[in-house]
Amino acid sequence: MRAIVVYESMFGNTRRIAESIADGLAWEDVEVIGVTHAGQEALGGTDLLVVGGPTHAWSMSRPRTRKGAPEYVRKSDGGLELEPGADTGPGVREWIDSLGEMHPGAAVFDTHIKAPLGVSGRASKSIRRELLRHGLSLVAPAESFLVDRKNHLLTGEVARARQWGENLARIVENRFSEAK
Repeated sequence: MRAIVVYESMFGNTRRIAESIADGLAWEDVEVIGVTHAGQEALGGTDLLVVGGPTHAWSMSRPRTRKGAPEYVRKSDGGLELEPGADTGPGVREWIDSLGEMHPGAAVFDTHIKAPLGVSGRASKSIRRELLRHGLSLVAPAESFLVDRKNHLLTGEVARARQWGENLARIVENRFSEAK
């Protein structure tokens, strides 16, 4: 089984979640790729594509919301560090737009502030919709992982991401065994 976990991360939270999901998948062939390095050629032969990103302005990031990230880091008084290329590279939105028709199973996740959804929104909702437009089928409901108001993952979220990865592995493995 081959899985690719593609993520966009501003301050490392979504990257940490992506890495934990991959650990939970525990397949021999699992690759975690930042969206700025996720060319379509890397997706060949993929059985499961997991895509995630941070929530900005109630949805996926946009070039203008990413441009504000360095200022947010400056205001954090050293509490945050900007991921390389986070403010200048493409985000999940642009990456998905560049995809052609694809047919592996997919799963989506996001990170967002712990708040009512009307206040925080969910990038995973838009990621899901866009992946479906490209022919992917979702193997599980979208998942959100939470950060606090200072943009730090809440306690237990990394372990929960690993568990979600384990669940995704079981779902996909069951689908493959039923198809045989």
